[in-house]
Amino acid sequence: MTLFAKDIMVTNFDKVHEHAPAGEAIQKIMQGKVRESGYKSASLLVVNAHKELAGVVTMFDILYHLRPSYLNQGISGEEISWEGHLRFLVQRLGEKTVEQVMSRNVTAGYPNEHIMVLLDRMIKNKYRRLPITEQDRPIGIVYLEDVYYHLFRENRQ
Repeated sequence: MTLFAKDIMVTNFDKVHEHAPAGEAIQKIMQGKVRESGYKSASLLVVNAHKELAGVVTMFDILYHLRPSYLNQGISGEEISWEGHLRFLVQRLGEKTVEQVMSRNVTAGYPNEHIMVLLDRMIKNKYRRLPITEQDRPIGIVYLEDVYYHLFRENRQ
């Protein structure tokens, strides 16, 4: 079986501009599309003013930045009274920009790369998704779940 990124990449994906409010990214992820494999996207590709790939914003990124920064200092959060704080935290996060919460330095793949090359890169780096680019512009995404689906769908029993 010969599969390349272009054969399995999702081309109908959501993007968000790096200067958009994080609240826009939150809503787009909430309304994410269900893919052929049955999985729903939990991320967006982030583009700059030139429509080039600037990063990725994921559900994990958003939830990470929802937490108060002092929790990153080794405080467990168990001693804190959270009553009344959650609404404030959600509102404050929605006012940040996508650029403030996204993952940067994103590795990309290319349309003519073999699926095993992409899979190896994804496994070694624990990536759940890999943007596919041409001239630094995103043209698709390969999701780990979709690699699994495409590799094993013909061998269903």
